[in-house]
Amino acid sequence: MIRIVIVDDHPVVREGLISILEDEPDFEVTGAFGSAEDMLADATALAADVVLMDLELPDMDGVQAIDRLKVASPKARVIVFTAYDAGEKILGAVKAGARGYMLKGAPSQEITHAIRQVHAGGSHLETRIASKIMSAAAGSANDDLSRRESEVLKLIGKGLSNKQIASSLSIAERTVKFHVASIFRKLGAENRAQAVALASREHLI
Repeated sequence: MIRIVIVDDHPVVREGLISILEDEPDFEVTGAFGSAEDMLADATALAADVVLMDLELPDMDGVQAIDRLKVASPKARVIVFTAYDAGEKILGAVKAGARGYMLKGAPSQEITHAIRQVHAGGSHLETRIASKIMSAAAGSANDDLSRRESEVLKLIGKGLSNKQIASSLSIAERTVKFHVASIFRKLGAENRAQAVALASREHLI
């Protein structure tokens, strides 16, 4: 069972998410809060597997809330669920440790998929969010990355899976996995979302 907490100051959003998530047999909504402080003060919330969090909260900035949650509950994985798609906001949230970033209005199937993906240890960026990150910076590939690694990184930024990247570049999927691991190491990233954010900040893509 995936334990989920919702943090959003709009009751309608909280209620809507609860309605969507509670229809899934492997989901359990263990808390829904209107502020970050209320969430951080609740022991049950801190035991959540996945936290769906807005960036604009009444008591603190969402990035600050992610930082504090990482300290209070290192195992909790954060998916930002917000109306804000500015490049700097996305980069800030991912750098703080968010494992996913989604815009309000995303279809319910994408929300549930993102939760399962992040819970399994992956990351999730909507295609348009990945594009926002890429458009926040421009430039050529870094000298530390090989030509092939740069190609793989750009395709990661477009939201492609390892299998899709392998097909696009006509190479084996295990070769893609090798390049992805090397990219993570060189960028100091823990997941795909962080890799894209860090690469954009450094003008690598």
